[in-house]
Amino acid sequence: MNAPDPLSEPPADTPRSAPEVTVRHRVEWHDTDASGHQHHSAILRWVESAEAELLRRYGLEWLFGRTPRVRHEVSYRARLWFGETVTTRLRLDRLGRTSLGYAFEARGREGTAAEGKLIVAHAAPDSPSATPWPRAVRDALGGAGGPAQDAAGKETA
Repeated sequence: MNAPDPLSEPPADTPRSAPEVTVRHRVEWHDTDASGHQHHSAILRWVESAEAELLRRYGLEWLFGRTPRVRHEVSYRARLWFGETVTTRLRLDRLGRTSLGYAFEARGREGTAAEGKLIVAHAAPDSPSATPWPRAVRDALGGAGGPAQDAAGKETA
């Protein structure tokens, strides 16, 4: 299995204020389905790999196991084939009281293959529901994003 290859800089048109990461993967045989192109779930694995890299870059790897997924949305635009290089860009879109939203795009040789949103909540260990983000997370991510959201992705005051 190939490890992600983080790129050093975000695209020039991206505001520096929004935490962002871009990683590259190669479409492996296990990423494909019977039709020969990527299985729909491969996109989400690549997005989660980018999320892991983003959290590491901001010193937040301790969040692993505390950020359940509450919603995701993917629009598939093109196919990705075995052996093709995929570039996945993940950007923090919104930071709410108990959840955050990412926007992502996966690109292959034909351009955008998939784009979408991922909402995760913060859940402290042994908590039965979402809990507010610790101050360290807010400080590290710089209060980036737009209006606050709850765990369901709805805007809050």
